[in-house]
Amino acid sequence: MSKKKGLGKLFAGLTIGAGLGMLFAPKKGSDTRKELKQKIDELLEKAQKIDKEEVKEEIEKRIERIKKELDNLDKETVLKVAKKKAKEIEASAQDLVDYAIEKGTPVLEQVADNIRKKAIDVTKEVLEKLEKEEA
Repeated sequence: MSKKKGLGKLFAGLTIGAGLGMLFAPKKGSDTRKELKQKIDELLEKAQKIDKEEVKEEIEKRIERIKKELDNLDKETVLKVAKKKAKEIEASAQDLVDYAIEKGTPVLEQVADNIRKKAIDVTKEVLEKLEKEEA
């Protein structure tokens, strides 16, 4: 239920933002209202096309893949393999961000970007540890 509320808040925010932008534009009121109605209709049409379950499942799948790759990274003992794995994890995390952007979900985009940043931090820590052990 909280996911539905979050999505509703997102659309409400987008609608309010678009409405305020149009209301402060230097146009006749009737033109502004007509344009606002068109923008709201466009937003509603886009929202109806989003398959929430598909997006949820895809994001979960990609997150699980990132987790699995992170687990495998800890088990690696060779720096060369660890560097390759780190690049794969970063690419998977970026793929998650790109998917969130493609689906037009700013809230998920921010969360996905935070996951990407954390994955990069973790891989850097592991690589630094392995490099120190090798030296």
